[in-house]
Amino acid sequence: MASNTLRLVNRSPKQPIKRLPASVELPQGATAEEVKKIIARQAGVNDFNRIGLYDPATKKIIKDRHAVITEQQGVMSAGELLVKDLGPQMSWRLVFVVEYFGPILFHALIVALRPYIYPALPFLPAGWFGVYKNETETPMTKVQWLVFALFQLHFIKRELETMYLHKFSANTMPAFNIFRNSYFYWVHAGLHSAYSVYAPGALASRDHLGLLDYVGLALFVNGEIANFIVHEHLAGLRKPGGTEKGIPHCIGSNLVTCPNYMFEVISWIGVILISRSWAVVLFILIGIFYMRDWSRGKEKALRQEFGDRYKAKKYTMLPGLI
Repeated sequence: MASNTLRLVNRSPKQPIKRLPASVELPQGATAEEVKKIIARQAGVNDFNRIGLYDPATKKIIKDRHAVITEQQGVMSAGELLVKDLGPQMSWRLVFVVEYFGPILFHALIVALRPYIYPALPFLPAGWFGVYKNETETPMTKVQWLVFALFQLHFIKRELETMYLHKFSANTMPAFNIFRNSYFYWVHAGLHSAYSVYAPGALASRDHLGLLDYVGLALFVNGEIANFIVHEHLAGLRKPGGTEKGIPHCIGSNLVTCPNYMFEVISWIGVILISRSWAVVLFILIGIFYMRDWSRGKEKALRQEFGDRYKAKKYTMLPGLI
């Protein structure tokens, strides 16, 4: 076999790509993305992003779409590529835009539909949400409106960052992820939190802002600003369309691997102090569980990529805790 030709083997024999060609001829300096396009065209797969390329030695997927295939030692030593159909795909940007839209929508809907929602719950114990009378006698309070504004500001910020700031190393993710991701945001940050916070008997049903509320507001504002600064820095580490990694050197990066997650949590602690809602606490606790794993993966990747050039961190997202 010529050095620029690789055998192609189905990674999942039980679910093979039926028209997978026996081999592929590699153009000079062909990247993983270019090889995917060639294979998809020859195999009759409409979306080349469905094609997953795997190293036959490690059995791991080649994630970097700009990786030059001839520079992959395991692939060239074996003279073959493992190939798998990853299923329907959807762009990272679209998934994020959809999932972040859920809380914006649900908070607006719950506020707009208060007269139709809270009086219509006769199966709940008396006083569970207080007694809703009408928007004149039991209106949204100043604190509830403040929490509404904080939720909207946070997720509008997220939408704008997704559309104009963030740079993604991969084109797509499995399309099914949109349901998993959207469930977390639409249900926990959206429906649960809104339904809990805007009820007439909620702990946020107050017109007076106390010291705790002002502390929460300060945490939210500073957390959101710092989170944006980190996101802007991280985006600057990667060229447009690039997949290269960089070592973060920004606010908070001397403390943890992922200061953006740290400031995210600080921001939500602020919302918790103001809303005093169990639903908001549940949302951020679940979020911390996910961010913990992502931050640990980031730390591992930075150590592998940069070795001694990277100063290893003991804590990946919350100093002294995680």
